[in-house]
Amino acid sequence: MTKAAVRAHTNIALIKYWGKADETLFLPMNSSLSLTLDGLYTDTFVEISDTFTEDQFYLNDVLQSPEETAKISRFLDLFRNKAGITHFIQVKSINHVPTAAGLASSASAFAALAGAMNRATGLNMDLETLSTYARRGSGSATRSLFGGFVEWQKGTSSEDSMAVPVDDASWDIGMVIIAVNKSAKKISSRIGMKQTVETSPFYPAWVASAEEDLLAIKKAIKARDFEKVGQITEHSAMKMHGSMLGAETPIIYFEPDSIKAIHAVRALREQGILCYVTMDAGPNVKVLCRLSEAGKIKEMLREYFSEEQLLISGPGQGIRPLTAQEAAEYNWQL
Repeated sequence: MTKAAVRAHTNIALIKYWGKADETLFLPMNSSLSLTLDGLYTDTFVEISDTFTEDQFYLNDVLQSPEETAKISRFLDLFRNKAGITHFIQVKSINHVPTAAGLASSASAFAALAGAMNRATGLNMDLETLSTYARRGSGSATRSLFGGFVEWQKGTSSEDSMAVPVDDASWDIGMVIIAVNKSAKKISSRIGMKQTVETSPFYPAWVASAEEDLLAIKKAIKARDFEKVGQITEHSAMKMHGSMLGAETPIIYFEPDSIKAIHAVRALREQGILCYVTMDAGPNVKVLCRLSEAGKIKEMLREYFSEEQLLISGPGQGIRPLTAQEAAEYNWQL
């Protein structure tokens, strides 16, 4: 197969990944755990041909710059080298996620691209192995290959730093996403991580506590203890941002509406509705909740935010190939 189209959903980390032990191989300082979401995803098409004279990368139907294409080409080389091919490749990707806004668009983007390349080259690696390739594009993409709750085991090398499924999350789990600001963030995750690791005196404590939180949340997931899962999730996010605030210069992703969202969720908890906030490297707030209560929570958050800023999502599935009909909707011919 020289053509393939794959869909991957984004994931939101509950136990955060923040900081690289190896910036070239994207090996993390700590293991992490996420929830894959059905409401945000990327569809990606690749074609390998000996008629192409260069790699091309289209994002949302716009041909990208040579600089952006070069980044994708380096990722494609991982698969070309493994498959023993030298042909150029055309990549077309449609993000149903705001790009670089702290909503994990890179996770779904590189997971979809890894999945498409795996099929188009005929490598057909299993998902655990494929996750070690997806990781080289974006660390969080490692987890988007699987559905439900997923652990990214930090491992000791490029070969064993991989994602593994934990639980399918089919027990009344959901999220309400509060899109505070959909614009690209001013400080990239890569820069933010590096600055935090190198200059924050709080960072070593963050790494140690993240490992403890991972053990605790896996135990809570196994017991289906939603309240405990939520408490650990919120604490993990705040500790990560606390480590950033200790950086020199402090890294602040919070915006006024981020703070407003956090207080709104706390007010809901005071009313007896179990829901918990988490935030990645960006101002947007995700509210972990019971899916059966997500509609009510969204309606109550309408007091503070517009309908367009609020999105309900249930657990998402792992990567899957697009059907010919789905691909045709983008004018992609499989």
